[in-house]
Amino acid sequence: MDAYLAGAVRTPVGRRGGMLAAIHPADLAGGVIAALLDRAGVDPAAVDDVILGCVDTIGPQSGDIARTAWLAAGLPEHVPGVTVDRQCGSSQQAVHFAAQAVMSGTADLVVAGGVQNMSQVPIGSAMAPEGPYRHSPGWAARYGNADISQFRSADEIAAKWSITRGELEEYALTSHRRAIDGIWRFKQEIVADKPDECPRRDTSAERMAALKPLREGGVTTAATSSQIADGAAALLIAGDRAIRDHGLHPRARIHHLSARGDDPVLMLTAPIPATAHALHRTGLTIDDIDRFEINEAFASVVLAWLRETGADPDRVNVNGGAIALGHPLGATGARLMVSLLHELERSGGRYGLQTMCEGGGQANVTIIERL
Repeated sequence: MDAYLAGAVRTPVGRRGGMLAAIHPADLAGGVIAALLDRAGVDPAAVDDVILGCVDTIGPQSGDIARTAWLAAGLPEHVPGVTVDRQCGSSQQAVHFAAQAVMSGTADLVVAGGVQNMSQVPIGSAMAPEGPYRHSPGWAARYGNADISQFRSADEIAAKWSITRGELEEYALTSHRRAIDGIWRFKQEIVADKPDECPRRDTSAERMAALKPLREGGVTTAATSSQIADGAAALLIAGDRAIRDHGLHPRARIHHLSARGDDPVLMLTAPIPATAHALHRTGLTIDDIDRFEINEAFASVVLAWLRETGADPDRVNVNGGAIALGHPLGATGARLMVSLLHELERSGGRYGLQTMCEGGGQANVTIIERL
């Protein structure tokens, strides 16, 4: 049984302290869910489940934000909701769980997506000051008490793949330019009449070169890292019966979904083996993919992935990525999927592949086929 994308919308991504900062996460997600169902023309009562990704589920993001977002939007009480945490890949995993429910026949129509208000709930708020690994004897016996840091990982990846600071900054500048050039393309997928807030029109190679590294002796700077941001995104995942019964338009088919793990200390390299695994399972080659979305957590992550996979850089993050557009953690996976679908429709491409690095050394891969 197939699972289809029958709707895909998102908020504009707001910068920290910006246009979305004061909106309660439940209302932020609830608004985008309501807009998704309205655009698809589907009765909310027909939805079987709501699956949202969210990281740091404390404060206004606690209490199962998927359920509270649905109710905050005034939608039917009989529809349940569940919240997923696979770190940065949380809402991509939400799409996977929704598709798997439809493929198994246990659900016909599922809302999947994610939300994160990093202005209200700063990154790492749910972790103890010492981090999640320090106090586990089992972890220490296996990995020691190594410094688990995304910034360290970004620098170590750059060193391992001999990526220079100049290359990182050149990539980051390209991300901003692509995002600025692509702002008009995002209008169809954004629910509000406002553009993404994070791309910097005034950035330059000179400004980037003047920044201090995030770690002493490192090459990663704020300019070559994803931006802290707020946002929400939602997709409608439907099976054949739901397509028929509700007169929905299947825009793309979920061709493949998987997740793989890699070194949890190096942490951010998992998209490389995960992509190889997905291509092997599907029989596709890297050249069969028309558009790629690989999350720009750090420029070094994408550049290392490009070197290992041999993907065409002109097909990767063609409208910019998280360096320019921002990375609202729990929402980014769904945001990437929304943008990937719309870009395939705009360009006429057939296959799109999405992957992203995640805490714990993990990565999801989704391949969609435009219909």
